[in-house]
Amino acid sequence: MKRQPTFYIPHGGGPCFFMDDPHDVWTNMGNFLNKLPQLLPQTPDSIVVISGHWENTPIKIHAAETPSLYYDYYDFPPHTYELTYSASGNPQLAGKIQALFQNHNIETEFEYKRGWDHGLFIPLKVMFPKANIPIVQVSLHHSLDAQTHIEMGNTLAPLRDENILILGSGMSYHNLPYLFSGKESRNADLFHDWLNKTVTNPIISERNQLLSSWLQASGARSSHPREEHLLPLMVAAGAGDQDVGQCIFKDTIFHKPITGYQFG
Repeated sequence: MKRQPTFYIPHGGGPCFFMDDPHDVWTNMGNFLNKLPQLLPQTPDSIVVISGHWENTPIKIHAAETPSLYYDYYDFPPHTYELTYSASGNPQLAGKIQALFQNHNIETEFEYKRGWDHGLFIPLKVMFPKANIPIVQVSLHHSLDAQTHIEMGNTLAPLRDENILILGSGMSYHNLPYLFSGKESRNADLFHDWLNKTVTNPIISERNQLLSSWLQASGARSSHPREEHLLPLMVAAGAGDQDVGQCIFKDTIFHKPITGYQFG
């Protein structure tokens, strides 16, 4: 059995892949997510998801057997609040994740009541529509510290050898007022040029150091007024271990670049 890669995927805007309007805006992204399982060496036994829509101190690990869904998007068509995704949780894996974190002196707590947010169930519904692979969601750390999230990923990396897929779910550009303005953004282009060069840097120590100091990049804060949608990339890169990153998705949404990455 081959080691699973890790990914940083774009999860789109709200329930965008299950709406007709705006027409074609999210089609390329949806097609990418739908075909992503073809990049895997084999079907994973479980999936660990780190979404930009859940943060806590200490880090939370979802340990429920049958999680509900949390429709944390607003003012969308009524049918989007009736979407279902019936994948099971994996309490045993949640316990293993907690043990890994404890071994690295990272404090965690189990979560049982909160539903899976749309940063999880929307892209996973596109990627694995049969909902037949157990999932554990892990929160971001509320500090939003980049190095902390790289270390989180390093801690999770051994799971890849156990046929567990690690997904960071966010958006590489997340300045929503400017995104939906439809205006071109030089800052967004500058930031994504830096991001692509950094993620694909073959010297892993340099890559991680640059990611940890991402705010120094041109256009960084303009592209991410708040970094919660970028931090799942830090976890994916950390879990990527010594694997060089590849840009596997690039699209333009409302004149802003959006990218996705694979490690391994």
